[in-house]
Amino acid sequence: MAALEPTTNPGVQMKPKPRKKPTGNKRSVAKHAPAHPHPRWKQALIVGTEVVALAVGALILFIVALGRSAERFAGTGLFSNLLPFAATVLALALATTIALKCWLALRARLVNLKTFLPAMGATLLALWAGWFASQDAFYRELRNFRTLVGGTAEAERTAIAHQVFAAYRRSDLVQFQRMMERAQAFLPAIKEAAATYGIDEDVLVGVGAAESSFLPRDSKDGGRGLFQITAPPKAAVALAKKELEIRKLDLDDQRHNAFVAAATLLHYLSEMRGDLFLGLLAYNIGPKNGGLLSIMTQYGARDFVTIQPYLQNLPRDYPIRVLTAALAYRLWRIDGKLPRYEEANNARRIQGVGIPGLQDGFARLFPSRERSGAT
Repeated sequence: MAALEPTTNPGVQMKPKPRKKPTGNKRSVAKHAPAHPHPRWKQALIVGTEVVALAVGALILFIVALGRSAERFAGTGLFSNLLPFAATVLALALATTIALKCWLALRARLVNLKTFLPAMGATLLALWAGWFASQDAFYRELRNFRTLVGGTAEAERTAIAHQVFAAYRRSDLVQFQRMMERAQAFLPAIKEAAATYGIDEDVLVGVGAAESSFLPRDSKDGGRGLFQITAPPKAAVALAKKELEIRKLDLDDQRHNAFVAAATLLHYLSEMRGDLFLGLLAYNIGPKNGGLLSIMTQYGARDFVTIQPYLQNLPRDYPIRVLTAALAYRLWRIDGKLPRYEEANNARRIQGVGIPGLQDGFARLFPSRERSGAT
């Protein structure tokens, strides 16, 4: 029986089968084609906007949460205060982790719709947080948060601030108003000197009010002019001459007087490491008995709290008088009048403005509210 021959001839090449034409039209093919990606700079801008907006919103929410917790659990009890606050912080960290995971899951869906949607959503969140930050409720939480973080230093500032508020409440506002009116003639020189040395303008006005009540004269103890200059530090005198571009100072020239006062205050603030209360105290004491620094070294005092036992022999009321006048000038500058502390809601209003050089105050953080007089 003969073998079966192969059905195909190996010498003959098979023609390839024609490929089937793709079904559908060109539009459907283009529809499923991948979208053209954004340029790198545009992607970076979108992602950067999203990150910044989320960070702003998160920071404001953190301040609110921690500020409210600090107020709720204020105290030193282990079980009633410290542990509940620590548990709140832990819960806040867990909530942040969960919120971040939820956002990433939502973000993936939003990106599939439009690339810019996550950034838009984050921006809306930041805008809402910014609006909330302009409300009174946020100021209260910010104050609690500041006390929490500031620790001893913030406690000292708060104690001094309330002494100033009490002094303002007891003040004769009619006399203060007359003094503010007299100050107008000297404000150009004071503002120039304050700006030159980086001193708070309101504080420098307060020093002038405490020294001369804006009635420049020579005093029995040797004080001269608007700031009652007696024995300024040599470094301050040299600095004032340099800025004024003169060889000899004339303390009867109120501009010269203001520059020496500002340079002297800057000198003592530097000596006291920026502590305003101690800097003003040192300004008033001057170089007598080696100055305040020598006295503090002698008794081992280092700040407002530790120097309290030794203030009975020092003019402890001087910084309070300066800051009370500075507060009055700030209120006068903002409102054109001096509100009575005990009337209506003026106490909150005045505390919101803050002590010059000591507290930023709500109105200082939000200038528009300062102009409108909102509490």
